Amino acid sequence: MYESISFSIIQPTDIHFGCGIVGRLPEIIAGLGGSRPLLVMDPGLIRAGLDDRITSVLDQAAIPYVLFDHVDPEPGLRLADEGAARAKEAGCDCVIGVGGGSAMDVAKAVAILCTNGGRAVDYLGLDKIGRPGLPKIMIPTSAGTGAEVTFTAVFINEETGSKGGMNGDPLYPEAALLDPELTVSLPPHVTAATGIDALTHALEAYTSVQAHPLSEIYSSRAIELIHANIRAAYADGRNMAARSAMLLGSLMGGKALAMAGVGLVHAMAYPLGGMYGISHGLANAVLLPFVTHYNLIGNLEKHAALARLVGQDTEGLSLRDAADLLVDELHGLNRDLGIPDSLGALDVEPEKIPEMADIALTVARPVENNPRQPSRDEVIAIYETAMEGWGAAEF
Repeated sequence: MYESISFSIIQPTDIHFGCGIVGRLPEIIAGLGGSRPLLVMDPGLIRAGLDDRITSVLDQAAIPYVLFDHVDPEPGLRLADEGAARAKEAGCDCVIGVGGGSAMDVAKAVAILCTNGGRAVDYLGLDKIGRPGLPKIMIPTSAGTGAEVTFTAVFINEETGSKGGMNGDPLYPEAALLDPELTVSLPPHVTAATGIDALTHALEAYTSVQAHPLSEIYSSRAIELIHANIRAAYADGRNMAARSAMLLGSLMGGKALAMAGVGLVHAMAYPLGGMYGISHGLANAVLLPFVTHYNLIGNLEKHAALARLVGQDTEGLSLRDAADLLVDELHGLNRDLGIPDSLGALDVEPEKIPEMADIALTVARPVENNPRQPSRDEVIAIYETAMEGWGAAEF
């Protein structure tokens, strides 16, 4: 069964998980040889008064830090360049990313630019980073991106309007602190979008053509944890059991992503972020049921297994009928979480669909990882169905 399997795994991040674990931040900084961090923080945390959860820990340990809070929900490359200039000017020797995926991506890129030089645009693509960056510590405040354990940092290229990523092993953070208490303040709509983002990572990693036995352990458990807890976390953000399970599921989804990659949902979400500024999590969430339906015949056995992982009774059903239950549940989950059921609800323009399809197909690695290889016409058809919404879909 395994004689034809071949894979390599590099996962160097030290992971620290638990309520109150952020209190160990000074210890982690010292262990990495740092003494003056650049603190890259989501400005939303500062507006909400939550920055004190991090800064007070640094202040109590008498660790001087430099705050960089120029982070957008869909960050452009210039933010990485600005952050690196600020870190160099201030003599920072490590970088801490606090927030969602945007803040962590900026922090990872800043750390690389501080030691490699040049501009962020120089490192778009795969394996273009020559040297390790400054030590990187990630502190996620949402259960979504898994960026704290991945080798990718995604940005909008302001010159082209396209969205793309830096990808390479030097982007792996040296340490990640996952404290469920930091996620309690997330509003329901952010809990929903980031949670489905994490679910998308796990689902796509599970069905990726690069999946292998170890990645499947992470992705399947992530799916179980997220699906079992996302509705409760959305309904009551103070539910620490649900919040903790969601953060652990997001972490596992990130680990699976790093091993097996993602698929067509991500490729099709990129132009929605680049052209319309739609958040990555929301774009993934809206597209997920439609792309999953398209992908079913690419691996009916795995999609039927996914239906069982999300609690569907597949006893006595054919693989196709069992797989269809997965799509139904993804749609029902979006409905329960208040996710729009169409791209039309996000004001996407139908006439832009061919351009979006062309951009999506340039996101090579996710497209190649997908269990069903799409043509341009098929990508256009998925977008068109998603424009109209679930009620108009002929499934």
